[in-house]
Amino acid sequence: MKILFTSLGCDKNLVDSEMMLGQLSESGYSFTDDETQADIVVVNTCCFINDAKEESIQAILEMAELKKQGQLKALLVTGCLAQRYGEEIQAEIPEVDAILGISDIDKIVQALNEVLTGQNQNYISDCNSAVVYGKKRINTTGGHYAYLKIAEGCDKHCTYCIIPKIRGNFRSVPMESLLNEARTLAENGVRELILVAQETTLYGMDLYGKKSLPKLLDELCKIEELKWIRILYCYPEEITDELIQTIKSQPKVCHYLDIPIQHASDNVLKRMGRRTSEADLRAIVTKLRDEIPDITLRTTLISGFPGETQDDHEALYHFVNEMEFDRLGVFTYSPEENTPAALMEDQINEEVKSERRDELMELQQAIAFEKAESMVGRRMEAVIEGYLPSDRVYVARTYMDAPNVDGYAFVHADRELMTGDFVTIKITESMEYDLIGELEDEFTE
Repeated sequence: MKILFTSLGCDKNLVDSEMMLGQLSESGYSFTDDETQADIVVVNTCCFINDAKEESIQAILEMAELKKQGQLKALLVTGCLAQRYGEEIQAEIPEVDAILGISDIDKIVQALNEVLTGQNQNYISDCNSAVVYGKKRINTTGGHYAYLKIAEGCDKHCTYCIIPKIRGNFRSVPMESLLNEARTLAENGVRELILVAQETTLYGMDLYGKKSLPKLLDELCKIEELKWIRILYCYPEEITDELIQTIKSQPKVCHYLDIPIQHASDNVLKRMGRRTSEADLRAIVTKLRDEIPDITLRTTLISGFPGETQDDHEALYHFVNEMEFDRLGVFTYSPEENTPAALMEDQINEEVKSERRDELMELQQAIAFEKAESMVGRRMEAVIEGYLPSDRVYVARTYMDAPNVDGYAFVHADRELMTGDFVTIKITESMEYDLIGELEDEFTE
């Protein structure tokens, strides 16, 4: 029987999907991308913000309709929405045969086999249950890069965020298991490893009594086949001098950090429950750029948080203008039930949220375009992502760009290149957020 697997949400969720795919594959199931050919559907859901919740519900309803029509033998729902609203899903969408929480993905084969024999049973363990790790994975990202989830859960409890209630407290994956997983990925063609967690910077505190991300990076760099190691989701207050020196000294670690700061007004940061101030943020950005001058810094912001005044917004605007982040995304505040922020007074109306977001993005656009233009003339290493036959150019990424969230370099070449090749390119022009370049004579392999 063929399974259609739908994975929604973040890259951490994608790792969970890949582990479930691996277990199902080992048990003899095959897969399809065509819903008309599917006998079974698994929807791995997200509910981080309202839009993600609606997308997940819509995906379940669409598959439930196929079940009503008799096309599907089984419909299973997993992930964050399942963990948070399992009972509601079962009550409102009876076509769903089984529901698995985020700590139960290792039971996917058992749950499916039970469904197919008429023994429907839900698996929703406590969100603080042991992290599932060490399972076979099917890499769904194209083969040359993969995400390595180094921890589960979060202890920060920001006032707008529901993640600690869904995914539990911060729990690190043992280092030896991560190294084994990374070696297996590398042996199967992965050249770029992207470290993810709700917060990567606290890795190891619970297991080893100290922040152990630098040690993990040192060990990962010993894996010969790996070319790039990229770090996402670093909380600014947890970035240590040791981590900075590791990024600076290890050639395989990309000079790239994703630092979600959310805001820069002390008033808003306090209401958010963040553990930084504007001064702290300035200090860490300055230190990173002083120590690693070519570092690319990505961040995310929330506009229209409850109680955000026009002065707060202008403070954030000026901060963004001064800091000139290389990559930046802005999201309007989305109230999540059972979070303190959703109950706060002074909620901002949607029009004001959107206006403030648009102002920030317009500013960032100008910054990004100028930074892209400054790259013209530089020679850089890049990884080939694909080919656009209509334009006769290769699509590539430099160390400055993470998959699916940042820009691209479009490369002209007079020889055939393969996806996953690392090459040297010369940037010849910029095009808004993206770069245009040409292949240099030598490969960087």
